[in-house]
Parts: sequence; structure tokens; C-alpha cells
Amino acid sequence: MITLDGKALAAKIKNDLACKAKDLPRRPGLAVILVGDDPASRTYVNGKRRDCEACGFYSEEYTMPAGVSQEELLALIDQLNGREDIDGILVQLPLPGGLDATALLDAIRPDKDVDCFHPVNVGRLYTGQKGGFVPCTPGGVMALLHEYGVHPAGKTCVVLGRSNIVGKPMAMLLLAENGTVTICHSRTPDLAQKCAAADILVSAVGKVGLVTGEMVKEGAVVVDVAMNRDAQGKLCGDVDVASVAPRAGYLTPVPGGVGPMTRAMLMVNTYRSSLRRLGLEEE
Repeated sequence: MITLDGKALAAKIKNDLACKAKDLPRRPGLAVILVGDDPASRTYVNGKRRDCEACGFYSEEYTMPAGVSQEELLALIDQLNGREDIDGILVQLPLPGGLDATALLDAIRPDKDVDCFHPVNVGRLYTGQKGGFVPCTPGGVMALLHEYGVHPAGKTCVVLGRSNIVGKPMAMLLLAENGTVTICHSRTPDLAQKCAAADILVSAVGKVGLVTGEMVKEGAVVVDVAMNRDAQGKLCGDVDVASVAPRAGYLTPVPGGVGPMTRAMLMVNTYRSSLRRLGLEEE
């Protein structure tokens, strides 16, 4: 079995971006809005700040109290929309109760929506139009597959999970590369049988031990997107590694697989946004 090492590829991508950023007229800029004091969100935001530093990007963080009003956040987003030195705007999710996340995400200019949540960018993804962004987690999965020479064309692909953040866009990206895609979810009958037919199996459900060896085709590529904690409090994904590893041809570790790639692709999107805003050709 080959381990799909997302940590190593993410480091490679960030090093490449750092080299490219040196040649730009100004540094790519990312603004992150964090509302409340959720520990996990704080950890993610700290990681994004370190990623910007590693890539030579400019970053700003706006930490707002949990009681901040919708109007204050919309005003902040409007201000950042107008900043020429800010190429990407990110609102860290989840938000405290009482705030309308959809309205806030929709307020971000599509050309600064580096998380790819705005309906304009989602529409471009689904219709295959250029000029938008690729969602960070599914984009990271695709980059990881490409790095290891795994191409979806002609392969049976199964995506577990139908979320707007991972499941649906993941299916679209696999389909765009000529994979034959099935999306499975909690009401899918014969789930194990459908998974066992997959050449590429991507799980993004968030349920410990969901994917077992009997659900995996011999030699299949298994991508575990989920980040859970087991009964002992240890980080894990959806995949029961003990039973899946002997059957899989490729497998992502948790942690160290898709997680680092998600953050790396945020940097890629920020860099691409800066190129567009500077009027430079994309590579």
C-alpha cells in the first residue's frame, strides 16, 4: 500500500508559492475573520497565518466577539472587498448562533472568495467555466491524486457524503476529469456493495470506522477526508485503517493526508487571485 502523503506535498506546494511570490509586484494578501472563541477555529486560523508566513504572503486577522452583529461583519467584509492589497477574504466557520453565514459568505466579492463558497464560484465549478476558484478540500484531494499518478478518467469513483463543502464539489471535480461518479449518503441502500465497486473511494462523512475492509476493492485508492476523534480521543478519519490498509492500493493518513492539502490549496487560491488582480497571466 502507498501512503498519500499530504503533509509532504503541502510543504512542496508552499515552497513553490514562496518562490513565485517573490517575483510579484506586491505580496498576495489574505484576510481572515474569526468570530467567537471556538478552540478548533482558533487552531485553524493560527495554521492559516503560519501558512501565509511560509509562502511570503501578507495576512490580516480580524478577531470579533461572539456577540458581534451581522451588520458589523457585513461592514467589515465590505471594507475588505474594497482593499487593493487583499486578494482573499475568509470567514472561519462555524459561526456562533444568531449570525447568517450564507449572507456573510455571499457578501464576499467572488474574485476574493478563495474558499469558493460564493454562488458565482460554485456555479462556475458546476458548469465548468473558468475564472472561479476550486474548493480547498476537494482541490487538495485532486492535487494529491495527481501527485501520485492517480487519474480518475475511466475509473469508478464513489464519494461518501453530500455536503456543499466537500461531497458535491468533490464529485464535480472527479466528473470533470472523466471519472464515473456515484455520491452516497445516509439513505443509500447497499452502501458496502457500492463502495466495494470503487476504484477511487473518497469518504467525507465524519463517522469513526465507517469504511471497513469489506467495503474496499482490492487495490483501490482510498481518500479519508474526515477528521474525527476515537474513543481514546485520538485523531482519526472515517476509515478503519486496520482492515482497509491490507486491501487498499493507496490510502491517505489522518492526520497528515487531506488536512494539510486543504490549507495549501487556500494558499494556491490566494496566489491565483493575486495574479488575476495584478493582471498577470495564470500559469
